[in-house]
Amino acid sequence: MPRPRLALVPGEPAGVGPELCVRAIQHEHGANLTAFGDGRSLLAAAAALQLPLAFAPPGADSRPGVLPLVEIPAAVATRFGAPEPGNAASTIAALEQAGAACLRGDFQGMATGPVHKAAINAGGIAYTGTTGLLAAQAGCDVVMMLANDVVRVALATTHLPLREVPDAITADGLAGTLRILHASLRHDFGIDAPRIAVLGLNPHAGEDGNLGREELDVIAPVLSALRAGGMDLHGPLPADTAFLPAKLAQCDAVLAMYHDQGLPVLKYSGFEQAVNLTLGLPYPRVAVDHGTALDLAGSGRADPSSLLAAIRTCAMLAR
Repeated sequence: MPRPRLALVPGEPAGVGPELCVRAIQHEHGANLTAFGDGRSLLAAAAALQLPLAFAPPGADSRPGVLPLVEIPAAVATRFGAPEPGNAASTIAALEQAGAACLRGDFQGMATGPVHKAAINAGGIAYTGTTGLLAAQAGCDVVMMLANDVVRVALATTHLPLREVPDAITADGLAGTLRILHASLRHDFGIDAPRIAVLGLNPHAGEDGNLGREELDVIAPVLSALRAGGMDLHGPLPADTAFLPAKLAQCDAVLAMYHDQGLPVLKYSGFEQAVNLTLGLPYPRVAVDHGTALDLAGSGRADPSSLLAAIRTCAMLAR
């Protein structure tokens, strides 16, 4: 089988993304990588790390120390740890061009580094996350799922203020999320009959309505209807016990109702190896599960484990 071609997007040029990409290209990955981004930032990172880096034309095969590049130059010269709002357009353009190339079939997947949301918004571009950007570009509904070797955690809602979460959990939205998650576990991960644990929203999963009615009025009816269609769904479960090892052994993924309900557990169980997947796109997209780490940029101390895991996972899904 030929090696899949993956788009590699470093993300914020002033953060650790470029140096993580430089570290990644020192290895073989069972895939051909092509970077979409600012060549000067990648070369500066290579110089800081004292590692070899040469660019090849887009579409060429990658090899250790040689990275094909689709040049998307930063408008403002970057300094380690100092994001420039003037580079917002080029940062977004790298993601959009990589996504378009995947949609055309030029690449079979995309691995992405961390993006600095505040710098992009300061540059005049309304941006809430790459997941939403790629979903809008592809014209499809998606689900965010984070995973490591211990647990897979998908999210019913993503980057919302906590006071907005209950209103965002609707029957149609929850059913759509579960369908995307179920289909991805089957088709992308090869699990014939996925077992999904679904958390409640409230403490003790609402305790029969005494601590909130979202479980009774929304979550439980959706689960019942989808079970009738053949899905193996457990819940709504109290979040404080759902992540016990014995419980996790009985499921293939957990659906959390909001961001900080499920992700602290996943990150505690293996932050360095965790990756962020966008389920529902026509191609696999896997991102690092950490931020731009501006305080580490250029120091050589940034851990590349998450990007290496993202590339490995993306290559596996592409194959």
